[in-house]
Formats: sequence, structure tokens, C-alpha cells
Amino acid sequence: MSDAKMSDYPQTYRIKSKPLRTGIFHRTLVSEFASNGLLVFAVLLGIIVVSQLIRLLSEAVSGVIAVDGVLALLGFSAMNYLPVLLSISLFISILLTLSRCYRDSEMVVWFCSGIGLTRWIRPVLWYAVPVVCLIALLSLLLSPWALRKADEFKSKLESRGDVMSATPGMFRESKQADRVYFVDNVDAGSNRVGNIFVQSEQNGKLGTMVARQGLQETMSNGDRFLVLLNGTRYEGTPGQRDYRIVEFERYAMRIDAAPVKQAEPQLRTMSTPELWRNPTTWNLSELEWRFGLPISATILALLAIPLSYVNPRAGRSLNLILAIVLYMLYSNMISVTNAWVGQGKLSPGIGLWGIHAVMLTITALMFYRRMTLFSISLWERKTKREAEVKV
Repeated sequence: MSDAKMSDYPQTYRIKSKPLRTGIFHRTLVSEFASNGLLVFAVLLGIIVVSQLIRLLSEAVSGVIAVDGVLALLGFSAMNYLPVLLSISLFISILLTLSRCYRDSEMVVWFCSGIGLTRWIRPVLWYAVPVVCLIALLSLLLSPWALRKADEFKSKLESRGDVMSATPGMFRESKQADRVYFVDNVDAGSNRVGNIFVQSEQNGKLGTMVARQGLQETMSNGDRFLVLLNGTRYEGTPGQRDYRIVEFERYAMRIDAAPVKQAEPQLRTMSTPELWRNPTTWNLSELEWRFGLPISATILALLAIPLSYVNPRAGRSLNLILAIVLYMLYSNMISVTNAWVGQGKLSPGIGLWGIHAVMLTITALMFYRRMTLFSISLWERKTKREAEVKV
């Protein structure tokens, strides 16, 4: 059997062996890319959600936003961060997977099987292209829509009635700054509040009302009233002769609704077609940012291939540090060039393609360097084996 030649084997085996090996190679890599990517994305999304939730809850406690609007604003905020999170997850998942292949010497096996470094581009793109398409959809369409809806939702919350937007257990001043409310609990479904305290000034006299229950009624003409049930009104200055204490079963107070604020359009909330129809410098800068996210994600996915090299005999964290530094430089330079385009210091064409062309050149140089070093290493090993055989 040892003297058998390749021509002695069936022709079908020789034809099907390479596609079979390549199929296993692709499936193994793509599945590991996806599993690592989902794990990294879940961790990053959890960090973003927790940080945003803390910020929104602090604003709700301070009375800036209503408590029942926290979850909706959290969803809009998370959607805004999704393109950047997906780009980072794509880069890190490819980097971690290929670094593990180097550490476990799997890369040597693939190289010895005839699969060079450039052959890794195809499975990486198979994994990266759907993610890049999702990033493009989010950055161009869904993120501006989420930011616009968040602004509209905030405006609606600010225009709600003072009582229904009050935080239970906290004093809150009315939007007209003429009343102070305190409610013990709020039932938004039935439009009722329990154990309510109201202090207001009418006709130059300071009045305080306490009631066990209150509700909000809307008349046919659209006027809204806060109705206090089974309460007491204290009016005047204690100790004076005109000080009065009045008990009532029903007391109605008119609520002046604040007009709905029209949020000023911002660049990040404007739709992509709207930015395209009005090509000012800052609009073009925002367009470059949106188009730059999927472009940079593709380049980072390719950059992770040569950047993932790990020498098993040396430190394992050097490539990760270099990857973090390159990503931070790349991201910051994109922001800087976009600002320069908005300020008119840089043309839109150079601002969009300049930094990406530089990073693409760096990626090509790193491919060339890694392939050259590998070829030199193989030549040295071959020369050493030949010298040992001659000895």
C-alpha cells in the first residue's frame, strides 16, 4: 500500500476530496464565527441596555421623563446603538475565532492542507455580508427612525397632564409653576390617583388640599379637570383670623395642558432621502457616517484575518491590543473626517473614501506581510529538513 500512486485511486475520490475538505472548512468557520458573534453581541447589548436603563431611571426619578415611558425610550435607544454593536461584534468574533485556531495549531493544519491565508477571505465574507447588510439597514433607515420616534415620544410625555405624569412618592411642580403635587400612587389604567396633596395659590392666598382619592376628567369641549374626592382644603396663614379649613366631597381644579412641543429636527433624526435631497455640508457629513458604518464593518472583517495571528510560544494578548488600537483609531478618524466635511474643511468624496482607502491599504499590507513571513518560515523548515537528511 505504501508504494501505491495517486493514479491507482479511483478518479471520483480525487475529484470529490477537495470540495469535501473545502465544505468542512467553510461550515466549521462560519458556525464558530456565528456562535462567537452572538455571544459578543449579547454581552455588549447587555452593557448598553443596563447603562441606558440606569440613565433613564435617574431621569424618571428626577421627574424629567415619566416612569411609564422608560421601556419605550430604552428600546429606541438600544436600536440606535445596534449598528455600532454589530460592527464591533463582527470584528471581535472573527478575531477571536482565528486567534483560537492559531493557539490550538489548527491554522497549521489548514495551511499544510493547501489552504493559504487568502482562502480565509471567502468564509469570512460568507459570515460578514449578511451582518453588513443588517448594519446598512439599521444605519440608513431604522436608527434615524428610532431617534425620531424617541423625540416624538418625549414630546408627548412632556405634554401630558401634571398629575398623571407625576412620580409616586415625590413632590412635582406643575408646568405652569403655580402648583405643587404629591401623589402616593397612580393608576394609569383607571386615570385615578390615591392620597393626593396639592398646594396652589389663588387670589393671593396660599391653599393646600389633601384628598384620599383623585381622578382626571375631560369635558366635551376638551377641558381637563383634576377632581379631588373626600378631602380637606386649608387656606390662608395659620394663626390669622381669615384662616379657613373646609372639608369637601368633590373639588374640581382646571388643568391647563401644555402644548405639544414640536421637536426641532436634528441631523441624526432626519431620514436618509431627506438628507440626500438637501446636500448641505453637515447633511453630507451625516450621510457619510451612515454609509461609513457598513463599509468600515466590511474592512474590519477582512482586517481581522491577518491581525488574528498568534505565536503559541509568545504572548497571546499582543494581537488583541493591536486590534483594539486599530479599531479606536479607525473609528475616531471616521468621526474626525465627518466633522471636517461638515465644517467644509474636506471634500465629501475624500471624507467618505479617504480613511477607508487607507485602512484597506493597511489590510492589504498586513496580508502581504503575513503571507511573506509564512513563506519564509516554510522555506526555513524545508532547508533545515534537507540539511538534516544530508547529515
